[in-house]
Amino acid sequence: MNSTAPIRVLVVDDSALIRQLLSKILSEDSAIEVVGTANDPYIAREKIKLLEPDVITLDVEMPRMDGITFLQNLMRLHPIPTIMVSSLTTKGADVTMKALELGVIDFVTKPNMDVARLLEDFSEEIIAKVKIAASVSKETLLRKAAQSKKAAQAMGNVSTAIVTHFKTTDKLIAIGASTGGTEAIKEVLMQLPHDSPGVVISQHIPPLFSASFATRMNDISALTVCEAQDGQQILNGHAYIAPGSQHLKIERNGARFVCRLDDGPLVNRHKPSVDVMFDSIAENVGVNAVGVILTGMGHDGAEGLKKMHDLGVPTIAQDEKTSIVWGMPGSAVNLGAVDTILPLDKIAGKIITLVK
Repeated sequence: MNSTAPIRVLVVDDSALIRQLLSKILSEDSAIEVVGTANDPYIAREKIKLLEPDVITLDVEMPRMDGITFLQNLMRLHPIPTIMVSSLTTKGADVTMKALELGVIDFVTKPNMDVARLLEDFSEEIIAKVKIAASVSKETLLRKAAQSKKAAQAMGNVSTAIVTHFKTTDKLIAIGASTGGTEAIKEVLMQLPHDSPGVVISQHIPPLFSASFATRMNDISALTVCEAQDGQQILNGHAYIAPGSQHLKIERNGARFVCRLDDGPLVNRHKPSVDVMFDSIAENVGVNAVGVILTGMGHDGAEGLKKMHDLGVPTIAQDEKTSIVWGMPGSAVNLGAVDTILPLDKIAGKIITLVK
């Protein structure tokens, strides 16, 4: 795409209201041009050929052909950076998680009530995510598709995970991520052994979606993965994902670490916030932790990782090439918070080396 030309967007949604609102919101940014709309995947397919958009926004539930089938065909035949527009329901969350596995860059949630007012509130988020999607190369899309295929082959075969044994129950692995993070986290968890030290995860994600994400991770990982609960003890061989709209903090209870949920204000415009989790680990876990920051927009987690790093905690950042967005890891690197920068497929191996 010509860097000086506007980002060409095709809006695909069966709701005329949503098509109108998304078109209006996106067109208000001079860097974006809505080149067309479509109310079902068949029309979208023809408009893609005709209009050659740089980015597509796609509803998860579509008439005549569901969004997942359309995505499978699209990513196989004509990969285009795609933002999913999802309903904030359990079904919508499940379909969106599947869409992310197929190569979708990110998603925005479609409000259930007062759509016009709430979508206006989300205009900044939608515009930012479309711009990020436009910056993703075809090479990255193809790599995401290859990772998805690899994960699909591993489904039901988690015994292929790395086999090792740990002597201590006192270690903790902390992972923070945002845009592109659901797939990056999956890549790391799939490579960790069943007796790994406990893993705590803060991923920017809405309510309901975090539960669906935890379920999907549990299905493909040798670890037992769940949505964190307040007061839950952190055990070896388990991973705990922060619920959407709650911060996850780690506290010490005697000789044990426990999850503590916090419904406080947004931090860095996010809840859960990676900085909140990392700050609590710096305070309560210290050098028994390993800190990992993965792909994500913005700078959340950088300051907290720096606090961990300054205490002597080993820290890892995903490299720019394999990140969908190198905002969060890049900010941490620039702050001097990172010991090791690695491509995504090497991070789990480094974690294992550090905690053995």
